[in-house]
Amino acid sequence: MFQLVIAATIICGATVLTSCSNNDEESGTPDLKVAEKIIGKWIVADIGGKPVMTNDKSVYTFVSSTKAYMSVSINPRQGEEAVWNEQKELDVAISGNKMTLTNRPDAQTTMVEEFNFTAIDDKEFTANHKITVTTGGNVALTNEGVIHFTKVTSDFSAAIIGTWQGRCTSEGSVYDDGQEHRWQFHADGRYVYYAKDGDGNWMPYNDEVSQYFVDGSLFCSRWGNGGVYNREWWEISIANGKMNWTALRANEDGSTFTATFEMTKVN
Repeated sequence: MFQLVIAATIICGATVLTSCSNNDEESGTPDLKVAEKIIGKWIVADIGGKPVMTNDKSVYTFVSSTKAYMSVSINPRQGEEAVWNEQKELDVAISGNKMTLTNRPDAQTTMVEEFNFTAIDDKEFTANHKITVTTGGNVALTNEGVIHFTKVTSDFSAAIIGTWQGRCTSEGSVYDDGQEHRWQFHADGRYVYYAKDGDGNWMPYNDEVSQYFVDGSLFCSRWGNGGVYNREWWEISIANGKMNWTALRANEDGSTFTATFEMTKVN
C-alpha cells in the first residue's frame, strides 16, 4: 500500500506528461557523471513543468551511489492508506545516466523508479522518470514523464529543537486562528503545541499523537487522537533565532497561493 500511495502521488502530478526516449546512447547524451553528482539531499520541485504542492513533496537523500533514503508524509486518499515516512531506505543502481531506485517493503510489493537524466549539476537535476509498482508479480501502477529536483543545501532537523513562538502571516493554514502560539520541538520527533487561555497563560494541547519530522527543509507534522490525524507541511528556514515557514497550496478551483508563518525562538 505504501508504494501505491507514493506512486499515486507522483502520478497525480503527472497527468499531462508524455513519454520520452530513455536511451542515452541513441540520443547521444554525454556522460553526466550522475553517480558522483547525485550525492546529497534533493527535493522534488516540479513534474511536467508544474510546481509540486508542498503537501505532496518528498525528499531524497543519497548517501552513496547504491543507497538512498526518502521522506514523505501523505494524507489518506480514497481507497488508500496514509503515509508517514521518515528516511525510508531505498536501493540505488546507477549505470551511466540512468538511475534506478527500488523499494521492497514486503515480499509482495515492489516500487521501481527509473530516472534517465538529461541534466544535473550542483543545484538541480532533470530526468525522464518512470515509476512501476508491482504487487504479487502483477503491475498495479505505471506512468512516466519529466521530473525536476532541486538540491537542498541545509538540514534544519537539529536547529528546530527548542521552543518557538509565532503566528501565521498569510492566509492558508486552515488551523490558524490569528493568534500567537508556541511549539516545543523535541529531538525524538514529538512536539507540544501551546495556546494562551483566557488569563494569558500558555496551555498545552494534550493530543494523543503530536509528531513531526524535518528532512532538509521539508517540515511535516501530524496530530490527533484515536487514529484520526490532522497534517501540515511546510518548507522551512532557520537563522539567527528566527524560523520562517512557506508552503505552496492549492485552492479548490486549482489556483495556487503561498502561505507563510514566522516564529522566534524563546528557549
